[in-house]
Amino acid sequence: MRINISKVAPQAYDAILGLEKYLSGSGLDKKLFELIKIRASQINGCAYCINMHVRDAQKIGETSQRLFLLDVWRETDLFSEKERAVLALTEAITLITNGHVQDEIYNEAASKMTEQELAAVIMSIVTINAWNRIAITSRTPLD
Repeated sequence: MRINISKVAPQAYDAILGLEKYLSGSGLDKKLFELIKIRASQINGCAYCINMHVRDAQKIGETSQRLFLLDVWRETDLFSEKERAVLALTEAITLITNGHVQDEIYNEAASKMTEQELAAVIMSIVTINAWNRIAITSRTPLD
């Protein structure tokens, strides 16, 4: 067993929970919020977060087919233009060392949302990447 951040550094852990609370009340579509979390977690290889967020997505009515095909979303027509723009932005931010977020990806996402929604999307991507790194580093076991 590795470090348990919530016990060792509860204030730091609570700060990230504060971001989650903000995002939950931001008005961001709940299914889109879960798709962001799942896609970033797939890229990062975080089994704990994939497990949690797939279950959460199913609870709010996300289809199994879309969840099964999320990692190949570009190859399907199952996702709306807005979802596709958000998924591309999710990948670009998560893989930021591959060349930063290109203007075309950012501009496409920005054209599909209000500034408030875009801010929530960006913060959602940043937050799930933080959670992934905590869960992976601490080897958080599946629930």
